[in-house]
Order: sequence, then structure tokens, then C-alpha cells
Amino acid sequence: MKASLTRLFHYHPVQPPISTHVSRQSDNSTHAACQLTFLSKSTVSHCYMILCSPPTTTTATATTTASSIMGQENDSQLNLVGFSNFVRSNPRSDRFKVHRFHHVEFWCTDATNSALRFSWGLGMPMVAKSDLSTGNQTHASYLLRSGDLNFLFTAPYSPTLTRTDDPTRPNNSTASIPTFDHSASRDFSSRHGLGVRAVAIQVDDAVSAFTTSVAHGAKPSAPPILLGNRVTVAEVQLYGDVVLRYVSYSNSSDVSDSNPDLWFLPGFEAMTSSFPLDFGLRRLDHAVGNVEDLKSAVSYVKGFTGFHEFAEFTAEDVGTSESGLNSVVLANNEEMVLFPMNEPVYGTKRKSQIQTYLEHNEGAGVQHLALVSEDIFKTLREMRSRSGIGGFQFMPSPPPTYYRNLKKRAGDVLTDDQIKECEELGILVDRDDQGTLLQIFTKPVGDRPTIFVEIIQRVGCMLKDEEGKVHQKGGCGGFGKGNFSELFKSIEEYEKTLEARQIAEPAAA
Repeated sequence: MKASLTRLFHYHPVQPPISTHVSRQSDNSTHAACQLTFLSKSTVSHCYMILCSPPTTTTATATTTASSIMGQENDSQLNLVGFSNFVRSNPRSDRFKVHRFHHVEFWCTDATNSALRFSWGLGMPMVAKSDLSTGNQTHASYLLRSGDLNFLFTAPYSPTLTRTDDPTRPNNSTASIPTFDHSASRDFSSRHGLGVRAVAIQVDDAVSAFTTSVAHGAKPSAPPILLGNRVTVAEVQLYGDVVLRYVSYSNSSDVSDSNPDLWFLPGFEAMTSSFPLDFGLRRLDHAVGNVEDLKSAVSYVKGFTGFHEFAEFTAEDVGTSESGLNSVVLANNEEMVLFPMNEPVYGTKRKSQIQTYLEHNEGAGVQHLALVSEDIFKTLREMRSRSGIGGFQFMPSPPPTYYRNLKKRAGDVLTDDQIKECEELGILVDRDDQGTLLQIFTKPVGDRPTIFVEIIQRVGCMLKDEEGKVHQKGGCGGFGKGNFSELFKSIEEYEKTLEARQIAEPAAA
């Protein structure tokens, strides 16, 4: 018996503007004051505009300075101390109420084939669509769902088809994603290849989240738009060409409805899968970004979200003798929305894998998505059975000595059969003082050595809330600090195979 762990935006005003002033509390800081102006209303959408006045100057000793990205706060407050010296605390400092990850949107040039590949490789059925067959002449979008994990794949149609005579559509567009832009989508795919455009989080109030974020330094990407009088969507820039998308619902019961037009976004129609798919993936655990400068990126995101530092790693913690990285994990109050960010280190024998990513991605972006499995052994058996027939391939497994030592490190949590299956499937195991983490990484999922997927299962850290419901604490078992060197070695070996081929081909010519 197999082992198992059970344990845009254009405005068409139809009424005088109604303004609501939103500003940061006075704290002798240099943040902008913002005004939210209601600009238009239709049966489909309400449009808003944010007007921000320049920040006021102060004579405070610790003045903020101009930054290289998006006008964030002074990054001098972030001083990396490393894993051993980092003391975890939760100040519950969110600037707005955050519930969970809502969805991840990939921009690509062919949504049909990209979605089908991920559906087949991850066991995520295609559950909803917005395309020509639903009246969307702007873009094709296909939604995959497994548990609470939602992947959306979007590609543009010809821009000559985008305008209609329907006045109820924002910008007279048939787009179901109101923030979609043809030019930006094409430029994104040309520059980055297949990649994550938006990481969406469900919030109490997307308008409030947006105005608060902008008031605290976030660069706006798309002001709030109310769709179908029930869903509000807004976006701010996260890093690179990636946006943080806020989604909120007028009626919270809609999220449990079976109709994707209600529980996801208006304009999506349900699809019935031709055959059942379920590899056991249940939610997004964390979305990891690679950035050029960690301190400024962390200060920017932390500044406008209020998220706190959940974990920290330096090159001394996670590198090999050849390369390394620095990393900080930000978390919301409930620590279920996790944003790790990495930067490369320089001066090592080999180029950092983070630098390789930044070069091939042409800038910052989402490096990988960590997906929670309820049974990682089942998930991996299914995924590996499809690796050679359209699924995803995995990074090389650790040497046998890794698993011989595993019993000493995790023998009180994993049985001998489970350790054996970890070795057969190439699963890495790590633990912290609270729980245990099982993890494995795919190779890059596209043509470029950029974005990849991590499959994880967290064991332990079970808590009971005020209503008596049992749930797992966010980040249980950590982020695989003990496995970083093994992961680095496998990625280095993978990159060496690419380099060897690049050297061999000119020589042969």
C-alpha cells in the first residue's frame, strides 16, 4: 500500500463626480493624500479615479529619499540578520483586511494550449471560460480550479475586434477582465514569455485596499471597477510587470455559488470537464518574486500593505559554495498570504540562479508558485506519470545519503514507508520548531529558465479558531531552509547542462 500523509481605463461620466477623501493618518511622514472620485456608473461597472496630491515635506531627522522603484518608503529600516538571528513576530499590521489568495493570472500568447498543459500536468480541471463563445472578443481566458487554487490563463484576440456598440461595457470592451490591455499583454509576452501577470488576493473592500495602498506609496495600475454590481477589482504594481490585484464581493455568499459568473468574475461561463481531474492540490501557499534589489522591493510592498516580515534568509543560510541569494518573506495578519522575495548575490563562483532568472525574464517577476497538496505522494505519483507526455518535469532528486539521514531528522513524523516513498518520488523534507514541510520543485514550465512550480505539504501546526474549526497555521514547517542547498545544487546542475549545450554548439559549428 502506498504511503499517505493524512495527518484603463477610459471614463464616460454620466453624473457629477462624488468624492471621498482618503488620506494617511498624520505621522510626520511624506506620503501622498489621495482622493477617490466616482466617475461613472452603468449596469455592468462603476469606475473610479484616484487623485493624489504631492507628499508634503517634513523637517524630520529621518527623511525619506527618492527610491529606484515606485516611490516607496526609505528602505534603510530593513537590515538582513539571517535565519538564525531572525525573531518571528506578528504585529498584525495589515493596512486593510486580507482574506486569502484569490487567483493567479498568467498572460500568454495561446491561452487554450497553456491552460490545457497546466490542467493535464497539475490535475486542475478547466471550470470556466470567457472567450469568443461567450461573447468576449477582446481576450480568451480559461480558468483552472482545484480546491481553492485558481489559475487563469489569458491571451489577446486581434485588437481590431475589441470595440462594440454596447455602452454597458467599460471602454466599450467585451473583456471580462476589465483591466486587460492589448498592448500591455503583447509587450508582456514578448518581454517575459509565459509568466504571471497578476497575483490576486480577496479583500474585504477593494476600493479601500486600493486607496489605502496608493496613499502609502503603491503605484496604481488599475483603479477600482465594480462589475455586475457585485464584484470590485483594482490593481497596484507589485514588482516588475506583475500587479497585485484586489478582489472583493458585495455579497460574501457569492464565493460559494456554483456559477463562476458569481464566485469568480462576471462574464465567465461554467465548463464541464470531459473527464475528472484531481491530483490533490488545494490552494496557493506562497508566490515568490525575484527582484533586483531586495531592500527596496520589500520596503515598497511592506509599506503599502502593512504586511510583516515572516522569515528571512541570507546567502550564508541558503547558498552553496558556488552561488546564493538573499530572501525575505512577507505575510498578512493571518499569515495565509505569503510573499517571499529574492535577490541575487554577486561575487560567487557561479552566477546566482536569481540573476539568471532576471536576465531571461528581462526584469523582476514571479519566480515560482508553491501549491499545497492534501497528499503529496498522490500528487507526485500523478504528476510524474505525466512528465514525459505533456506534463511537468522535476529537478534532479537528492543523493541517497540525503534520505539515509532523513530518518534522523524526521523519523518521528514520517514512517519508514513514507521516507522510502519520499526517496522514490524525490521529495525533500524539512522542519522547524512548529511543523514539517515536504516539498519538490519542477523544472521551468516554459521555454525560458524562469517560472516553475513547487508542490508542498505541511504537517502539524493545527489550531482551533473561536468557532471551533480546526485549521493549519500559515507557513507551518517553514520554507525549506534545510533544503536550500540541495535545491541550489539541482538548479546549478540543470543550468550547467544548458551552458554545456551553449558551449558545445558553437564548437561544433
